[in-house]
Amino acid sequence: MVVGPLLDEEAARPNGGYWHKARRTMTDTNGGATPSEGTVIVTEDGSGGFTRQILAGSHRLVADEPAPTGNDEGPTPYDLLLAGLGACTSMTVRMYADRKQWPLESVRVTLRHSRIHAKDCAECETKIGFVDHIDVDVELTGDLDDTQRERLMYIADRCPVHQTLTSEINITTTSS
Repeated sequence: MVVGPLLDEEAARPNGGYWHKARRTMTDTNGGATPSEGTVIVTEDGSGGFTRQILAGSHRLVADEPAPTGNDEGPTPYDLLLAGLGACTSMTVRMYADRKQWPLESVRVTLRHSRIHAKDCAECETKIGFVDHIDVDVELTGDLDDTQRERLMYIADRCPVHQTLTSEINITTTSS
Protein backbone atom coordinates (compact mmCIF):
# COMPACT_ATOMS: atom_id res chain seq x y z
CA MET A 1 0.00 0.00 0.00
CA VAL A 2 1.30 3.45 -0.85
CA VAL A 3 1.11 5.98 1.97
CA GLY A 4 1.51 9.13 -0.07
CA PRO A 5 3.88 11.81 -1.26
CA LEU A 6 6.79 12.77 0.92
CA LEU A 7 7.80 15.91 -0.91
CA ASP A 8 5.64 17.47 -3.58
CA GLU A 9 6.80 21.03 -4.06
CA GLU A 10 9.96 23.08 -4.13
CA ALA A 11 10.95 24.47 -0.77
CA ALA A 12 13.69 26.89 0.13
CA ARG A 13 16.73 25.33 1.80
CA PRO A 14 18.41 27.18 4.67
CA ASN A 15 21.55 27.68 2.57
CA GLY A 16 19.64 29.51 -0.17
CA GLY A 17 19.29 26.56 -2.57
CA TYR A 18 16.16 24.56 -3.23
CA TRP A 19 15.10 21.02 -2.50
CA HIS A 20 14.62 19.21 -5.75
CA LYS A 21 11.04 19.02 -6.88
CA ALA A 22 10.07 15.40 -6.53
CA ARG A 23 7.17 13.17 -5.67
CA ARG A 24 8.23 10.16 -3.73
CA THR A 25 5.96 7.59 -2.21
CA MET A 26 6.52 5.26 0.66
CA THR A 27 5.44 1.66 0.70
CA ASP A 28 3.53 1.06 3.90
CA THR A 29 4.70 -2.05 5.73
CA ASN A 30 2.10 -1.62 8.46
CA GLY A 31 -1.00 -2.68 6.51
CA GLY A 32 -2.11 0.90 5.88
CA ALA A 33 -2.38 1.82 9.55
CA THR A 34 -0.47 4.68 11.12
CA PRO A 35 2.26 3.27 13.38
CA SER A 36 1.42 3.41 17.06
CA GLU A 37 3.06 5.96 19.37
CA GLY A 38 6.72 5.13 19.83
CA THR A 39 6.91 2.97 16.69
CA VAL A 40 8.90 4.05 13.63
CA ILE A 41 8.94 2.21 10.29
CA VAL A 42 11.91 2.61 7.95
CA THR A 43 11.82 1.30 4.37
CA GLU A 44 14.04 1.49 1.31
CA ASP A 45 12.84 3.87 -1.37
CA GLY A 46 13.47 1.37 -4.17
CA SER A 47 16.30 3.35 -5.79
CA GLY A 48 18.91 0.78 -4.84
CA GLY A 49 20.85 3.42 -2.89
CA PHE A 50 20.84 4.41 0.75
CA THR A 51 17.77 6.69 0.70
CA ARG A 52 15.27 5.58 3.34
CA GLN A 53 11.66 6.56 3.93
CA ILE A 54 10.70 6.95 7.58
CA LEU A 55 7.15 6.83 8.92
CA ALA A 56 6.80 8.03 12.52
CA GLY A 57 3.13 8.24 13.44
CA SER A 58 1.56 10.41 10.76
CA HIS A 59 4.91 12.06 9.93
CA ARG A 60 7.05 11.19 6.93
CA LEU A 61 10.80 11.81 6.81
CA VAL A 62 13.68 10.91 4.53
CA ALA A 63 17.16 9.77 5.55
CA ASP A 64 20.18 9.31 3.32
CA GLU A 65 23.94 9.51 3.18
CA PRO A 66 25.77 12.40 1.54
CA ALA A 67 27.14 12.03 -2.01
CA PRO A 68 29.00 10.15 -3.31
CA THR A 69 27.97 7.35 -0.90
CA GLY A 70 24.27 8.27 -1.08
CA ASN A 71 22.06 10.71 -2.95
CA ASP A 72 21.96 13.36 -0.19
CA GLU A 73 18.14 13.24 -0.20
CA GLY A 74 17.85 13.82 3.54
CA PRO A 75 19.73 14.00 6.81
CA THR A 76 22.06 11.17 7.77
CA PRO A 77 21.10 8.77 10.56
CA TYR A 78 23.52 10.61 12.88
CA ASP A 79 21.92 13.94 11.91
CA LEU A 80 18.53 12.49 12.86
CA LEU A 81 19.96 11.27 16.18
CA LEU A 82 21.32 14.76 16.89
CA ALA A 83 18.01 16.31 15.81
CA GLY A 84 16.14 14.14 18.31
CA LEU A 85 18.49 15.10 21.12
CA GLY A 86 18.43 18.80 20.17
CA ALA A 87 14.64 18.91 19.87
CA CYS A 88 14.19 17.15 23.20
CA THR A 89 16.71 19.45 24.90
CA SER A 90 15.01 22.57 23.55
CA MET A 91 11.51 21.33 24.44
CA THR A 92 12.55 20.33 27.97
CA VAL A 93 14.18 23.72 28.62
CA ARG A 94 11.14 25.54 27.20
CA MET A 95 8.69 23.47 29.27
CA TYR A 96 10.63 24.13 32.48
CA ALA A 97 11.01 27.88 31.82
CA ASP A 98 7.31 28.21 30.97
CA ARG A 99 6.30 26.31 34.11
CA LYS A 100 8.45 28.64 36.20
CA GLN A 101 7.20 31.67 34.21
CA TRP A 102 10.79 32.73 33.50
CA PRO A 103 11.49 35.29 30.73
CA LEU A 104 13.02 32.82 28.24
CA GLU A 105 12.53 34.29 24.76
CA SER A 106 14.15 31.51 22.73
CA VAL A 107 16.27 28.38 22.93
CA ARG A 108 18.74 27.36 20.23
CA VAL A 109 20.59 24.04 20.44
CA THR A 110 23.59 23.30 18.20
CA LEU A 111 24.95 19.77 18.21
CA ARG A 112 28.00 18.07 16.71
CA HIS A 113 28.88 14.37 16.65
CA SER A 114 32.46 13.08 16.47
CA ARG A 115 34.55 10.08 17.39
CA ILE A 116 37.41 10.80 19.75
CA HIS A 117 40.27 8.76 21.18
CA ALA A 118 39.10 7.14 24.41
CA LYS A 119 42.31 8.24 26.14
CA ASP A 120 41.27 11.89 25.51
CA CYS A 121 38.01 11.43 27.45
CA ALA A 122 38.68 11.71 31.19
CA GLU A 123 35.08 10.87 32.21
CA CYS A 124 34.69 7.88 29.85
CA GLU A 125 34.81 4.29 31.09
CA THR A 126 36.33 3.12 27.78
CA LYS A 127 40.08 3.78 27.74
CA ILE A 128 41.15 2.01 24.51
CA GLY A 129 40.05 2.83 20.96
CA PHE A 130 37.43 5.44 20.16
CA VAL A 131 34.24 6.73 21.77
CA ASP A 132 31.37 8.66 20.26
CA HIS A 133 31.24 12.25 21.45
CA ILE A 134 28.38 14.74 21.15
CA ASP A 135 28.90 18.44 21.77
CA VAL A 136 25.68 20.24 22.76
CA ASP A 137 25.69 24.05 22.80
CA VAL A 138 22.56 25.58 24.33
CA GLU A 139 21.90 29.26 23.65
CA LEU A 140 19.33 30.87 25.94
CA THR A 141 17.90 34.25 24.95
CA GLY A 142 15.93 36.36 27.38
CA ASP A 143 16.21 38.50 30.49
CA LEU A 144 17.27 35.59 32.71
CA ASP A 145 19.37 36.01 35.83
CA ASP A 146 22.45 33.84 36.47
CA THR A 147 20.57 31.44 38.74
CA GLN A 148 17.85 30.88 36.12
CA ARG A 149 20.43 30.31 33.35
CA GLU A 150 22.34 27.86 35.53
CA ARG A 151 19.17 25.92 36.34
CA LEU A 152 18.06 25.80 32.68
CA MET A 153 21.47 24.43 31.67
CA TYR A 154 21.12 21.78 34.37
CA ILE A 155 17.64 20.93 33.02
CA ALA A 156 19.00 20.75 29.45
CA ASP A 157 21.05 17.68 30.40
CA ARG A 158 17.98 16.01 31.86
CA CYS A 159 15.80 15.75 28.76
CA PRO A 160 14.45 12.21 28.20
CA VAL A 161 16.50 11.59 25.04
CA HIS A 162 19.71 12.67 26.81
CA GLN A 163 18.82 10.32 29.67
CA THR A 164 18.26 7.47 27.19
CA LEU A 165 21.54 8.08 25.35
CA THR A 166 23.56 8.18 28.57
CA SER A 167 21.91 5.16 30.22
CA GLU A 168 22.34 1.46 29.57
CA ILE A 169 20.51 0.62 26.35
CA ASN A 170 19.26 -2.83 25.37
CA ILE A 171 18.41 -3.21 21.66
CA THR A 172 16.74 -6.42 20.49
CA THR A 173 16.81 -7.16 16.76
CA THR A 174 14.38 -9.76 15.42
CA SER A 175 13.43 -11.08 11.99
CA SER A 176 9.85 -10.77 10.78
